[in-house]
Amino acid sequence: MKKVHKPRIYNSLIELNRDLGLPEPLHPLITISDFSETDENLSADISDGVMMNFYQISFKDSFSGTIRYGEMHYDFANGGLSFTAPNQLLGTGGHEDECEGSTLLIHPDFLKGSSLAAGIRDYNFFSYTANESLHLSQKEKEVILAIFSQIKEELVQRIDKFSQKIIISHIESLLNYSDRFYHRQFMTRISVNEDLLTRMESLLASYFNSDEALRKGLPTVQYLAEKLLLSPGYLSDMLRSLTGLNAQQHIHQKMIEKAKEYLALGHLSVSEISYLLGFEHPQSFSKIFKKKTDLSPNEYRHSLN
Repeated sequence: MKKVHKPRIYNSLIELNRDLGLPEPLHPLITISDFSETDENLSADISDGVMMNFYQISFKDSFSGTIRYGEMHYDFANGGLSFTAPNQLLGTGGHEDECEGSTLLIHPDFLKGSSLAAGIRDYNFFSYTANESLHLSQKEKEVILAIFSQIKEELVQRIDKFSQKIIISHIESLLNYSDRFYHRQFMTRISVNEDLLTRMESLLASYFNSDEALRKGLPTVQYLAEKLLLSPGYLSDMLRSLTGLNAQQHIHQKMIEKAKEYLALGHLSVSEISYLLGFEHPQSFSKIFKKKTDLSPNEYRHSLN
């Protein structure tokens, strides 16, 4: 019988630390651990991967080898941060790659009652892939490690009614600095990102100039991300920093350009054009066209005469 591979699921920090051979966490819902201190003889089999019901923010002091962004490779020396949302499948080859360096684990229940409970979903980097980690300058590294230290210091204090509020404020600072540093990363890699933008524009042009839209519908952000070897969230955030438009807006922009070409030809009806562009319903096409141009498709066609 074929073996069924199932990831090891953790809903408890206490259980996770026990299986990794780490001390019991100082707080049941939040902990900072140095996973280089994990027991080599783990008591749990995690060869099929790990799924944790925690937010994970990991600092690695150095990355082995090179990091790939799309089809480009870079070397980094100052380490960086990776982010994981609850219930994402982590590495399937053991714990070494996913659990090294200092890692902050936050159970969602710890955030209950705070604005961050819902606001944490606005930080898109929790959906980035491992090769889209945040790479830090020396000064940025010092800022991040100082916040880690502040959280750890608060955890070793006696827990009181202020503890949760203070720790959450540190977490918000950590996330906001990470957001700032990601924006810097997008800007310092502008030549690479402009190459990705050019490739994306070429993909969209090819898509709308062939019969792919008619056969498959409008291209999706997921489609573009897979073609560019990026996560959808990273692609959209990178584009927004570069052009002010996210990936979905770029798709609509290219679609509108092609729609204007069809409308200028004169012999295609609005319904025919909508189907050629991948819409199931002409009304949906007309609604987007009107929103983007302030004119209906027919009004735009008449304006050309």
